[in-house]
Order: sequence, then structure tokens, then C-alpha cells
Amino acid sequence: MVERARILQAVQTAIEKAPKRKFSESVDITVNLKNIDMAQPKNRIDETILLPHGTGKKVGIAVLGKGDITTQAKEAGVDLIIGPEEIERLGGEPREARAVAGKYRFFLADTSVMPLVGRWLGPRLGPRGRMPTPIPGGTDIRPIVERLRNSVKIRTKDKKTFHVKVGSTEMSPDQIADNIDAVLKRVESVLEQGALNVHSVYVKTTMGPAERLV
Repeated sequence: MVERARILQAVQTAIEKAPKRKFSESVDITVNLKNIDMAQPKNRIDETILLPHGTGKKVGIAVLGKGDITTQAKEAGVDLIIGPEEIERLGGEPREARAVAGKYRFFLADTSVMPLVGRWLGPRLGPRGRMPTPIPGGTDIRPIVERLRNSVKIRTKDKKTFHVKVGSTEMSPDQIADNIDAVLKRVESVLEQGALNVHSVYVKTTMGPAERLV
């Protein structure tokens, strides 16, 4: 377990060393694992983690379905709504479907259209870890959308190294440190040997040098 004070110190150093920009940059961590066989599916990480302070950037969310779920999606300010006909149309437009899969980070779908999604969009969304979360009829999606707006997704596949967006330079170092702390605690909780499976962790801004945490 990394001490909160050490996380804060590394964040402050990374921001101080980064070249000054006139625009907001993302702040990311790189986590390198060790002593773990990622070829074994049980060792892979596939987690959606709620950040205490969000990422500082807008997270793209798409909703698939019709009727009540689309009404709620509009009220929640969801970025993209895809109806059943559009699901099928996108299935015949691979390039456009890939663009949608790349642009939006989270997908929610009414359970009634999941068979359509699997048939037409599964090949585009599945490999990118973007398959929609099924939403049963009658579920209020607004709190789900709100939670996802402040969340990040980690999906390691068979790689021992992964990157996570933990904030932006417009946020305070304390807020970014809180986010990193939340991510590392969650990651360690799902690793077979916890912190012993973490080889190193680095934090950096988009254009700045990396500062080692662990």
C-alpha cells in the first residue's frame, strides 16, 4: 500500500516538472505488474473505478435502446443515443462503428436490444472492452450515468503494464492524489498478492516527465 503523503508528493513533483502549457493536460498513472501470469484470464483486471473527484474531463457515454431509457438518457445529458434501427445500420458500417467505439467510454443498453447489440456491434465493441452494461426495464439510469461520468475503466487483457487517467492539471494535487489512492487500492484488492504484484507506478502529465510513486 502506497502512503497518501507519498502519492501527493509525487503528483506535486510531476506537475512542477511539467512544461507550462496554456491548456489543461491529463494526468495519468502507469502501473507495471510483476510475479503474475497475465495469460491466465483470472489474473486480468477488468474494473470500473469511481474516482472521488472525476477525471477533470468529460467522459463520453452512449445509451442504446428505445422508449423510457432514451427519455432518461436525454434528461441525464447522455452524449449519444442509439435506437434499434441505428444499431443495425452501424453494423453495416464498420468504420463508423469503430469510431463510435473509440469515442465513447461507457455504453448502457436496454436488455431488449442486447441481442441486436451482440449481433451487429459486438465485433466492434467487445475487443475494445466497450460492450454495454445491460439495463433492465424500469431501471433509473440517471444515477448510473452520473457515477460513470466520474469513473475510469481498467482492462488489462494479457499485458502487465496499463495506464489510467486520474485527473487533469486544472485539478488540485490533493484531488489527483485522492483519485490515485482510490485506483491503487482497487487494483491491489483484485490482484492475487495485492501490493506484492505491483512492480512500479509512475505519474505524469500528458507532456511532462514521469515521476515514480512506487
